[in-house]
Amino acid sequence: MVDTGTGTGTAADAGTAPGTAVSEAPGAERARWRAWQDSWDRQQEWYMPDREERFRVMLDMVEALVGPEPRVLDLACGTGSITDRLFQRFPAATSTGVDLDPALLAIAGGYFADDTRLTLVRADLKDPDWTAKLPYDSYDAVLTATALHWLPIEPLAALYGQLAGLVRPGGVFMNADHMTVPGTPRINAAERAHRHREMDRAKAEGAVDWADWWKLAAEDPVLAGPTAERFAIYGEHAEGDTPSVEWHATTLLGAGFAEARPVWSSPSDSLMLALK
Repeated sequence: MVDTGTGTGTAADAGTAPGTAVSEAPGAERARWRAWQDSWDRQQEWYMPDREERFRVMLDMVEALVGPEPRVLDLACGTGSITDRLFQRFPAATSTGVDLDPALLAIAGGYFADDTRLTLVRADLKDPDWTAKLPYDSYDAVLTATALHWLPIEPLAALYGQLAGLVRPGGVFMNADHMTVPGTPRINAAERAHRHREMDRAKAEGAVDWADWWKLAAEDPVLAGPTAERFAIYGEHAEGDTPSVEWHATTLLGAGFAEARPVWSSPSDSLMLALK
């Protein structure tokens, strides 16, 4: 189910995938949307080879703290990567996916077409009234990954305050994202250099990066319009901030969460968990 509030349409209206006529059989249409979903995952893994590990730990903590039938808010959901893994692991879960990007929401709408466990909402997280578009007043878990670094510190802190009001008592918020450790500059530089060497090697072997993926989306007859709209909103890439693990924990505690700490980390990223 899709409730955009600003015109992304229903899942059936989201269109078909590359080179597919609107009248194509539903099975083939689903396969095309799955291909777009899979290509997004591969593109993201070029940047984050450990992406699945952070999702696994995230869902481990969901199960540990709120159980196997959670009501989840998939924040800045993109194509629905978190929701996809949520439903695979917890079939009785429900999810609300929120994003502003019309192209990624179109893929999510096509991929999850007719899945009544998911509601998609188009909203701008910098809009102070974005929560009014949600179908529920509270959630067992709010989950997000590699998205909130698009926000500057002040809007991110304000968002954390809003999320504290959405997570029920005993519920959780988790953010897996780039989080800096400013006191280790030599380690940081060595890690970054190694990571980029591996990315360059993968690119030379044919991996599709962010820019190439969006070029493919812009060439697709259905995604071309939403992609143009997306770039009109964001430009090439939004310039946000990447505050430290300590900043995230302190800000979440100040927003009203009872506990906050990282529960997973890689050399460049961390998964911050806050318990209401």
